[in-house]
Amino acid sequence: MKNSGSSENSLLRIENASISFGGVKAVRDVSFEVQKGAIQALIGPNGAGKTTLFNLITGVFPLDSGHIFFQGQDTAKRKNFQRVSMGIARTFQNVELFTGMTVLENVMVGQHVRTKTGFLGAIARLPKARREEAEIREKAMHWLEFVGLDHEAGSKAGDLAFGWQRSVEIARALASEPQLLLLDEPAAGLNANETGQLGDLMRQIRDLGVTLLLVEHDMSLTMEISDRIVVLDQGAKLSEGAPREVQADEKVIAAYLGT
Repeated sequence: MKNSGSSENSLLRIENASISFGGVKAVRDVSFEVQKGAIQALIGPNGAGKTTLFNLITGVFPLDSGHIFFQGQDTAKRKNFQRVSMGIARTFQNVELFTGMTVLENVMVGQHVRTKTGFLGAIARLPKARREEAEIREKAMHWLEFVGLDHEAGSKAGDLAFGWQRSVEIARALASEPQLLLLDEPAAGLNANETGQLGDLMRQIRDLGVTLLLVEHDMSLTMEISDRIVVLDQGAKLSEGAPREVQADEKVIAAYLGT
């Protein structure tokens, strides 16, 4: 199904998205767009439905009703891994790394949707498979260098400081060659210096041509970096606009930001 209602520059369109769990409507008729090349934030109180909406976008949960369009294509019939192939990548609220694998190996995993060698070719170690593995390793090193962690390529991911683990997860997501990167509370657990570096990194990712949609509770970072903000409350969209507009919205102040 094609999306005929989105603007020409729209990368992601959420249209009346809803889902319920045990009779509780976690997301209620939410609609908004994410424009290509933007850094857009999704904020709201705990339990507002932000991570649930991320799970709907990435195919972890199916919609009860509504539509999610990516590049004009309805994603309803696309499985989770197929949405990654389409160009949607994400990080998680809790860092999800393979702690017993090296940093480099973790980032190489992000390339799995782009590989062409089949199972038998990989087992037989055919020349084509070896060449592809070398290319994957080279690309993974590029993304580690991009996030400033190429010197930790051989370290076990579980041995890294928490902030560095966040960066490895971002590098792994970038290795899947996304057009849209979803960041779920990327600043959680970071100190002020690390948060500032994260803001710089997000701008650098945007400058590569990758669109970002983030869930974040650090309001200083969110207001500084976002082009546009969508506010959820109790599963429904409460407000949407530029950071200054959202900050001045009395409904948002009452529900989330406080006085």
